[in-house]
Amino acid sequence: MQQTLNPWISRPAAETETPETEVHTPPAAAITAPLRGMVEPDAADRLGRRTVAGTAGLWITGAHGGSGESRLADLLDGARATGHCWPVPQDGSAPKLLLVCRADMRGLTAARSALTQWASGAAPAVDLLGLAVLADAPGKTPKALRDFTAIVGGGAPRLWTLPWVEAWRHEDTPSVPSAREYQRFTTDIAALVADTRTTK
Repeated sequence: MQQTLNPWISRPAAETETPETEVHTPPAAAITAPLRGMVEPDAADRLGRRTVAGTAGLWITGAHGGSGESRLADLLDGARATGHCWPVPQDGSAPKLLLVCRADMRGLTAARSALTQWASGAAPAVDLLGLAVLADAPGKTPKALRDFTAIVGGGAPRLWTLPWVEAWRHEDTPSVPSAREYQRFTTDIAALVADTRTTK
């Protein structure tokens, strides 16, 4: 019996070899340093500064209480939480920093203020890697909050939106969730922390 080709295909599709390992690179930075002419937020809306002792591969700053900074600090190797303050190392260096907030209106508004503070040059010198927005509840985030997340995230070098992890409500010591977003996030952060180039 003769095999006929599909008339919509001009020739049989050639089999392509898929690479054994996918090489993933972190998202490129959209903004890499404070912006000239940006107006700093009111004093009440600014994060404080804290002199930090010791070192860390990555400092994690929550834009507000309950942001998840401690949870992410426990999750990421070599990371330390700052207690909702900009870290100021005693050696005067500009530390690598990840800003964190929850995906509710309060959290996103606090993150917007922190990013405005950084972009205006009112924050201490840090190498801001980006903003991580953690889901504040199970299920799909409402469209209005997703849209606001995109707007706020546009003021950060990079944006990661991370889903709700139900297991964290019951775990004392967190493990990296199997969700694709967390796997990608931890890979991105590890690569950025390992990158020795400094942001100008």
